[in-house]
Amino acid sequence: MELTVLGSASPYARPGNPCSGYLVRHGGTALWMDAGPGTLAELQRHVRPDRLDGIWISHLHADHVSDLLTAYYALLYADLEPSGPIPLYGPPGTADRLRHFLSNQGPSPVEDAFDMRELYDGRTDRVGELTVESRAVEHGFPAFGARIGTGGRAEAGPGVLAYSGDTGPCPALEELAEGASLLLCEADLDAPADGEAVHLTPEQAGESARKAGVGRLVLTHVGPSLRPEDAVVRAQAAFGGPTSYAAPGEAFSAS
Repeated sequence: MELTVLGSASPYARPGNPCSGYLVRHGGTALWMDAGPGTLAELQRHVRPDRLDGIWISHLHADHVSDLLTAYYALLYADLEPSGPIPLYGPPGTADRLRHFLSNQGPSPVEDAFDMRELYDGRTDRVGELTVESRAVEHGFPAFGARIGTGGRAEAGPGVLAYSGDTGPCPALEELAEGASLLLCEADLDAPADGEAVHLTPEQAGESARKAGVGRLVLTHVGPSLRPEDAVVRAQAAFGGPTSYAAPGEAFSAS
């Protein structure tokens, strides 16, 4: 299973780096995870949007979802030839959010482009050759992380990828990452938040990886007050294992 970084910028796209978006591939399966601004263009370096097996959205903040709007037009009104609506796994309210933005003097046929499938804590789906388990995480409103495997279940060990989405420290993060060969984890904050945390510092990302016993940590969604190279050093000190930054265009093997 291979993870390709389409973008990792937070909270807005930068030159050469779109916002959060990732392509997960295994065999003939292609899954687009998060659709931040700029990621649809980068996705097409690797796969046509109408050849996707599914799209998975962690939460409805614009820096993770806004390229679904242009994907809608691409799938329905352009030169693509989808065989049917693309399965879209998203938090409650995803369809209504898209429909509201796309409406123009009448309802938009969101379901013509996307086969809407609402996430809930513990939902497990088979997407082509991948198994995707979604877990609710702490982000102040409905948000999910994912655990992805290549067998019937995303069990611990080689071939398991975990993705934090956007989250503060929470047991669900360590549970979804337990024994994974690769954890793609946000590290947005330079210092711990006052009050309820909805993001992680590099140290908190590293500590979560250590507790979960993951094989490799890849930092993404690194906030504007941090340099990625500094975030990697800080996270690795807490983790004690191999740690990298999710630079746009980078590919990582979950093996």
